[in-house]
Amino acid sequence: QVQLVESGGGLVQAGGSLRLSCAASGSIGSLNIMGWYRQAPETQRELVASIPSRGLTNYADSVKGRFTVSRDNAKNTVYLQMNSLKPEDTAVYYCYVDVGIFPRTRYWGQGTQVTVSS
Repeated sequence: QVQLVESGGGLVQAGGSLRLSCAASGSIGSLNIMGWYRQAPETQRELVASIPSRGLTNYADSVKGRFTVSRDNAKNTVYLQMNSLKPEDTAVYYCYVDVGIFPRTRYWGQGTQVTVSS
């Protein structure tokens, strides 16, 4: 069974930075996709950024140029560096990992709150 443990959320002023981490335990294989979603109150969960074990990163338009997703394959850990934070970035951030191809299974972290004050 795969488990994801997140850390790094908190309260920050607009313009500040935070770094989220998410460590996966269990077998996630050599081909997988890790990334981050976020969900603000009364909104749908939206993809923030993703990074495959091989290939290009992908970002939501709203975070391009401000957020950077990276990973350490040796540690099965994905990171989200968030700079120039805005109040509209306030949300619960969830990491995930997609394991396998056919079938593909998605696992979620527990979520971490990010609050950006104006």
